[in-house]
Formats: sequence, structure tokens, C-alpha cells
Amino acid sequence: MSNRFGLILAALACAFVLAGPEPAAAAMEPYTSAPGQPETAHHRTDDALFGMEIAPSYGNVSSKWLAVEAKIEQEQAVLAGCRAAEDCPAPARELLRIVAEGAGRTGLARVGLINRAVNLAIAPMSDEAQWGVDDRWSPPFETLQTHRGDCEDYAIVKYAALLEAGLSRDDMKIVILRNFVRNEDHAVLAARAALARV
Repeated sequence: MSNRFGLILAALACAFVLAGPEPAAAAMEPYTSAPGQPETAHHRTDDALFGMEIAPSYGNVSSKWLAVEAKIEQEQAVLAGCRAAEDCPAPARELLRIVAEGAGRTGLARVGLINRAVNLAIAPMSDEAQWGVDDRWSPPFETLQTHRGDCEDYAIVKYAALLEAGLSRDDMKIVILRNFVRNEDHAVLAARAALARV
């Protein structure tokens, strides 16, 4: 593998950004699970990110995401308190600092600056080394408290930061990729952002 190809893969591992125009309003259509999977009651729009449903519908990933999503909502209340000059814990201040990196920017510029700030705020560490377990999805404040995490921890903090910066939940997905050569999974955040106009 050439060094250039390796660097491109490393950049994609840090974050994957899908650029496109702002989503237009579309009629909601019912979405049904794939054959052999549990039934879901999700809806999707014609312009849904990758044409996929909004949330995982089955398996261990679903339960991990739902737990993290609930913590993100709790942490958003803490962030609101920080903005109201209430007591603000260190991880909340760190997340607000990361969000501020993209302030005054729109579209890809905002996404890129926040992506970079998250990458610099977290040192890579496996769940096994940090927590003694194979796989743990940490909420943003926990990751920013330790400043360590693995791929899904980076993706989760990026999700929370971009959400706080104004991106819609519908324009972001945590995507799990499978590396068949190494027989391992890798998580990245995919985000749809409007092209910045100069």
C-alpha cells in the first residue's frame, strides 16, 4: 500500500463527510425492515442520508446507540445550563470549546473545523485498554473527561458537537464499517453539510 493511499484511508477513518445541497422537505414514507429482521416503525424521506432509516432497528448496536442518545439528551440540558452561566463541568466546557471552533462558519468549513477539534481533543485508546471490555460506547462527556476513546467515541463526540453547532439529527449518521481483512469493525460519522457559499 502506498503512503498516499494509507494517508487517504487514515483521513477517511477520522471522519467521513458527505457534501451536498441542503435537504429539501420531502414526504415521509413508511420504512419496513429487511426480510428476516425484526419489524420497525421507522419512516424515511426520499432525501434521507444514504436513503437509510434514522436509527438502527435491531441488535446490540441499537441498544448501545439508544443508551448513548439518551445520555446526549441529558448532556444537552447541562450545556444549556452552561450557556445560562450555571455551573458548567469540565467536559461540558470542552464540548462547547469544540463547538466554538466552528463558530462563524457554515457547511463544510464548520464540519471540518469541528472534526479537527474533536480529533485533537481525544487520544486513541481501545475499550479493552481503557475500560477492560471489548466494546463500550461512551457518551460525549465521559470521552471528554478522559480525553481517550476508540473510533465510535470519536464519532459520538463529533455527532454531539455538530448537533450543538446546529446540524440536524437527520443529517448525521454513525456508520459502522467492516474491515474484512482485519476482521474488525470501524465507526465513523457521516454528515450532510451544505456547500459553503463565498
